[in-house]
Amino acid sequence: MTGNLVRHSRGDRRYPSLELRTVNVKPIFKGFCKMRYLPQTKKNREDMLAAVGVKSVDDLFRDVPKSAFIKGRADIKDHMGELEVERLLSGYANQNHAANAGPFFLGAGCYNHHIPSSVDYIIQRSEFLTAYTPYQPEIAQGTLQVIFEYQTMITQLTGQEVANASMYDGATSVAEAALMAMRVTKRDKVVLGNRLHPHYRDVADTYVTSQQGGELTEGKPDVETACVIVQIPDFHGAPHSLVEWRKVCDETGALLVVVVNEIVSLGLLPAPVEADIVCGEAQSVGIAMSYGGPHLGFFATKEKFLRQMPGRLCGMTVDADGRRGFVLTLNTREQHIRREKATSNICTNQGLMALAFTVHMALLGEDGFKQLSLLNHERACDLADALAEVPGVKVENKTFFNEFVIDLGKPAKAVVGKLARQGIIAGLALDGNKLLVAATEMTTDEHIDIFTKALREVL
Repeated sequence: MTGNLVRHSRGDRRYPSLELRTVNVKPIFKGFCKMRYLPQTKKNREDMLAAVGVKSVDDLFRDVPKSAFIKGRADIKDHMGELEVERLLSGYANQNHAANAGPFFLGAGCYNHHIPSSVDYIIQRSEFLTAYTPYQPEIAQGTLQVIFEYQTMITQLTGQEVANASMYDGATSVAEAALMAMRVTKRDKVVLGNRLHPHYRDVADTYVTSQQGGELTEGKPDVETACVIVQIPDFHGAPHSLVEWRKVCDETGALLVVVVNEIVSLGLLPAPVEADIVCGEAQSVGIAMSYGGPHLGFFATKEKFLRQMPGRLCGMTVDADGRRGFVLTLNTREQHIRREKATSNICTNQGLMALAFTVHMALLGEDGFKQLSLLNHERACDLADALAEVPGVKVENKTFFNEFVIDLGKPAKAVVGKLARQGIIAGLALDGNKLLVAATEMTTDEHIDIFTKALREVL
């Protein structure tokens, strides 16, 4: 295109513009946008459906509730320009209420903690920017060393002997622990010992029943029980002693699986050394809530169960010149190598999340982690004391770490909704009048005052 600068008058103003000459472009891609890229032929699709034993693609979604499907076409435009898409998505994003935008007391497995800016800086350093999977140690020493140090930190926190390179999240780590216990004991019954996070329970139930034909139940373990799953603190925030559960498991031959979904609690509570497997969620250290993910599942166990542990493992060795180095080991456990004989379908790990966790833990150090844990507990105690003074509110927990249940005397969902309209995220409404609330180092005295004052007005 070519043109000359001219000036056009409009009233008393004058506007510069370009007088453009159009250039015809041969439409060599005419009709291209009407094509669809469908790599599989009808025969290919029919063969694949027959191989998995279904008649149609719709049969693959038969376990999804009908209510989850969109009726007809989605209410969106067929196409938009980049500018329009950015405006649309920004509008959606602006409807969100960020945790730090006001009083925030929601926990239930995902917690609002401070992340130092140095974490984000360090995880972007070049030594950690490696290929998708660190199978080639020559070019992935930074990532492999971090994985090794991550594993070491997890074993120290949990009181176990070995840890893997991380899992997808807390829910899948619990499910994999149940499957591992079934392999070790050759039994197919999994027993819940206390209040397990409902999301963890749903995922574990899906794994146990659909993959292995087992059973997930509540009650007392017996000689047919593969493992007992105990969460500390439990879903209502109450800590539990493991002594009696260890005794029961020893009597029945079951493994003791301990779940921790607030890993900061291990800075104050005793390490669950009584357990055979310790797993859970490590999001609280170095990882933002991110509306539920990606998060960081962790998994640790006794050394005698090493070869039954799911996921990858990083080890330390020396090279031909005697220099220290790090490599992935025991890869034969993975599904892409051993297929149906693999210990799990986990053939990767949350590398970036594990890196962020490791960096934050290194910055805190042992004393800093203990101080963080103590501060969380103190903030929760301050919150409980303030809520106990609100007429109509009863604190249910006798003991807790940084999360507990209160009885509002009124339906909790309605109260949560009213407070949300005031910019207060009050917590998770449980059944009836119960409300699960959490406090972290991010909770201020001002937040507590605003919360309790609003509760007095609502109740």
